[in-house]
Amino acid sequence: MESMNKLVPIVFLVVLGLFFSCERKLDENPIELEFDFQPLEVGNYWVYEVEETIYFGENDSEDDAYFLQDIIQSTYINEANEVVFIIQRSKSYDQLEWDPLEQYTLLRRGNTLIRTIQNQPVIALVFPPSDGTTWDSNNYLNAPEDLFELKTIAANSSNKRIQINQEEADDLVTYRDHRYEVFEKGIGLVEDYEEVITYCSRNDCLGDQLIDGGSKLHMTITEHGKL
Repeated sequence: MESMNKLVPIVFLVVLGLFFSCERKLDENPIELEFDFQPLEVGNYWVYEVEETIYFGENDSEDDAYFLQDIIQSTYINEANEVVFIIQRSKSYDQLEWDPLEQYTLLRRGNTLIRTIQNQPVIALVFPPSDGTTWDSNNYLNAPEDLFELKTIAANSSNKRIQINQEEADDLVTYRDHRYEVFEKGIGLVEDYEEVITYCSRNDCLGDQLIDGGSKLHMTITEHGKL
């Protein structure tokens, strides 16, 4: 009985040692959330080349080409004690003179990135980015569910990119809605494509895919850095 009593503390110490050993291993290998798919720091900026087409009706459209610049200007703490980043978006045709266009905000809430434009919060990205992940982008909006899907499109260490498929619908008769964004690790948003159009639905043109209205916009990054 005496030998058994001596073994109990030894066994306890061994188990305790294994516990702390496992805890150290877990601490040494935390889950990498990869927040740098959208770096957030005051002074960060991105410049995009934009091609845009506005459709007013059949055989009536207007093309435009310009540049957009996004700069993280400042931050503030909201009521939920979250850091909100304020981004100033400006427009230019020559990259010499920039005209203020609008402001929007970005914030990380848990494992999500929320982008709010014109008081409309959308979950633009989730962390860590994992191929095939889907989520309701309208989770913070009083709106119907709108599922986004994440796809890895480049996985090498120097150029890791993911694509967020926001919508990919085309009934070939009444409308087409194709939207996606691409993020690159260490840079942020590098491409944005939006094509939302309606087709002529009169009896004489139904099914001919004649564009009746809508727009198409394609943004691609040309420069990024920190001021």
